[in-house]
Amino acid sequence: MYDFSKKINRKNSNSYKWDSVDATLPMWVADMDFEACPDIIDAIKKRMECPVFGYSITPKEYFLAYQAWWERRHHIKFDLDWMIFSTGVVPTISSTVRKLTTVGEKVLIMAPVYNIFYNSIINNGRFVLSSDLVYENNEYHIDFNDLEKKMSDPQVSLMILCNPHNPVGKIWSFDDLKKIGSLSVKYNVIVLSDEIHCDIVEKGYEYIPYMSVSEECKMNSVTAISATKCFGIPGLQSSAVVIPNPILRHKVNRGLNTDECAEGNVFAFDPIIAAFSKGEAWVNEMNDYVTNNKKVFMEELKDTNLIFVDANALYLLWVDVSKYTLDSKRLVKFIKDETGLYITEGSEYGESGKSFVRINLATTLDNVLDSTRRMKQALQLYKE
Repeated sequence: MYDFSKKINRKNSNSYKWDSVDATLPMWVADMDFEACPDIIDAIKKRMECPVFGYSITPKEYFLAYQAWWERRHHIKFDLDWMIFSTGVVPTISSTVRKLTTVGEKVLIMAPVYNIFYNSIINNGRFVLSSDLVYENNEYHIDFNDLEKKMSDPQVSLMILCNPHNPVGKIWSFDDLKKIGSLSVKYNVIVLSDEIHCDIVEKGYEYIPYMSVSEECKMNSVTAISATKCFGIPGLQSSAVVIPNPILRHKVNRGLNTDECAEGNVFAFDPIIAAFSKGEAWVNEMNDYVTNNKKVFMEELKDTNLIFVDANALYLLWVDVSKYTLDSKRLVKFIKDETGLYITEGSEYGESGKSFVRINLATTLDNVLDSTRRMKQALQLYKE
């Protein structure tokens, strides 16, 4: 039994979440407030017994730990030869965009989607092309006619898929993924699947690895995965890229090496091996705790005009605030200024997210209850 209600003071620790914004209760960036799994802490302490912190090599055990976790939890076995180390999923995305597309081409996404996708495309001189998700009956689905139209554009050679989908919390179905794979082969578009949120799912639900769906998906994809999101250790900067196609793998590998993000720091390996080898119970309990946080948050605010989008993944809530405003940026600023609660405006994830907000509930239940009190107060004032 792990104590996810333990209060950890993260102020003045150079925390991006707690020290970079002027807010007393930050619930924005996807960063947990939970104490790390004890097995991870023990692995770090053991590594520190050697008081020299030089250059590191990636041990075989690192990839074996990923392999065992995905086979056990997600019913797919990676060949060790398919796997490459990367310092993070975001560096992998940016490097892959640079290596597999050329300046001036378009990269396909499905908005609203993780804001860094936009940065990885625009900052590298490529153009964003979105096949926007359809919001209907309180949930999202793919418009496959529009997706095919966008994918058929000869300037599109890469699609970035978010699986499960951040910020809307959608777990893509087998049929959805298979259709994406068939279209990608038809129009010669490589799929880069960001699956970093894959282990943050509610009990009774399970994500499907994109490459497991069909041979087309397997041989025409690059999959970015990591322990850092589900174990709350992004500061360790460690991930893996899985690419069954040897030609694609060679290209991405060269890109990661050229961009100098193919070598890990001294704490990039042992803690991840420990997490995947010993931390399964911690992840299961974390998911249960977060699920309860979501239920409490929604129950406490059920008498407001907030609309909670149906979702079964992520520790983030995607909330429709259209009954208060069609521009959530103004609402988010108002909430922060009036109460100190800081959440994220939906426009960060694309124009289609303008009337939504994203709220991070990977924190203590006390913080969740505190946030609901602040939210109620702010919404009442905003309405008045």
